[in-house]
Amino acid sequence: MKCLFQFLRLIILGILIISCSSSPLKNSRKQKEEPVIISNDSLEYEIIILDVGFTLYLNTVAKPENYYSLNYLENKNNIYVTNWNLRALNPSKFNSSIYENSIDYSPQIRYGLEVNYKLFNYFQFAQQKYKIRLDGGSGLSPNFK
Repeated sequence: MKCLFQFLRLIILGILIISCSSSPLKNSRKQKEEPVIISNDSLEYEIIILDVGFTLYLNTVAKPENYYSLNYLENKNNIYVTNWNLRALNPSKFNSSIYENSIDYSPQIRYGLEVNYKLFNYFQFAQQKYKIRLDGGSGLSPNFK
């Protein structure tokens, strides 16, 4: 009887040890975010955005594509690109990890709604993520706290 009692204790102890051990974690690798490609085939124009979080922003935060007029988007993008390029050309004053490349954007070229929409939303995203202003003002935008 004593042997049976000790045997049961060992089994219960074994079950407790096994049940308290940690389980393997699920695959914790993050899914790689696909780049957003802004292109206009007829103009042979392409921008590839690799900034992490932009795809999510574009799909969840950005207003619908037809929310702003093409004229509005073109005017805003012209201002944003001008300020972006001034900063990209001055890496000693501005963070070169943000402004890695200048953007070739001409107000005389009609890029179309999709290109202007995605470019505009990238600038909106970048202003929020990096807490910058690209509208010509200095400091933080009142919307960024």
